[in-house]
Amino acid sequence: MNLREFLIDIHALEQELLAFERQYGVRSETFYAAYASGEEPDDDSWVLDFGEWASVYRTWLTRQAEYRNEVDRLQPRRVGLSELMRVAA
Repeated sequence: MNLREFLIDIHALEQELLAFERQYGVRSETFYAAYASGEEPDDDSWVLDFGEWASVYRTWLTRQAEYRNEVDRLQPRRVGLSELMRVAA
């Protein structure tokens, strides 16, 4: 993937995360910390959503790291912001 593809994916994932945050009233990082520590949903109807939310959040974290790695890969060549923008276009 290139920078633009990472960015498109990150934004799409963020839209999914925002939908869950609006539905359940907590930020994704707060949800994920509780979920990862084994906290179960109070309502059985939330189980599938919580599994999907956790999966989307993990994917978002991965894409963020991949984006940073790609930027870091380009930085040793002293690529400035303008060049990053050209590469991403």
